[in-house]
Amino acid sequence: MTEELSLEQKKEKMIANVTDNYIQVEKSIVNQLFMKHDLHGTTVGSERENIWSQLFEMIIPKKFVIESSVFIIDSEGNVSKEVDFAILDETYTPYIFRYGKIKFVPIEAIAAVIECKSQNLDATTLEKWAESITSLKTSTVAIARLATSIATGPVATQKATRPIRILCALQENCNDSIKRHFDFTLLATREEEKKTTSGSQKKDVSQRERNERIKIECNTKETLLSWFKSLNFNNESMIEKVLSSEISARLEKTSLENYEVLDENGQNISLMTFNFQLNQLLMLINNPILFPHLAYAELFNRKGGQK
Repeated sequence: MTEELSLEQKKEKMIANVTDNYIQVEKSIVNQLFMKHDLHGTTVGSERENIWSQLFEMIIPKKFVIESSVFIIDSEGNVSKEVDFAILDETYTPYIFRYGKIKFVPIEAIAAVIECKSQNLDATTLEKWAESITSLKTSTVAIARLATSIATGPVATQKATRPIRILCALQENCNDSIKRHFDFTLLATREEEKKTTSGSQKKDVSQRERNERIKIECNTKETLLSWFKSLNFNNESMIEKVLSSEISARLEKTSLENYEVLDENGQNISLMTFNFQLNQLLMLINNPILFPHLAYAELFNRKGGQK
């Protein structure tokens, strides 16, 4: 008769199963990406985008919406290049225009932007894409009810936001000149590793083990305090005393490296790690910046020739 597992053993088995599921999902995503690549080359980029989107749908909380083929606009009339995917909280912020597949979304609503590439990782093209995002400015002309008052400007902890920039691609020609334009790079890799034959230290070339992974890199070593400033005070100075010294110290000694999850061999379980890292950054932004309805009304009045 089989002995029943103890509560601790059940917990350990559950944790091991969740970890293994992350690894298997990662392998499945990579295999799908390379299958499309092997069969069709660069002709089905939209299908590979759908595969990448499944990854984000798996880890992004339901309060966020993942929109495809988005143009981002600011209240000065600047418009980004097309964004493959935008992660946004649409609870408080209206679309500027949405009809069918055409979507113009205000920069104030955007939490993250995702660019998906197959083979053509052109540094100049990606730099221009990134610049079209970073050049957008959030506005502080907002009127909204808070718990204790009516706000007529930004809240103290959030003056100017920016989206987290993510690149998803097959690992081909993705060098540092490309990575520097993104906060995260997700690179699908499919490598063959030589397997050691038992009883011998020599590598047996005839026996190979395939290793499908998504190499996820955070391209900055910033602390959570630096991330907080970057995501909530983009190109703006943070007012002193916004955070208590105790909270600042806690954020200063914590980095995204602390969120890494390793398997029994010490190898990063990259998809699970990314889940915790990205969602921690989204919690630093929390709700979108108060939406400046008046600033956008004035924009379209200016452009339309109204007084």
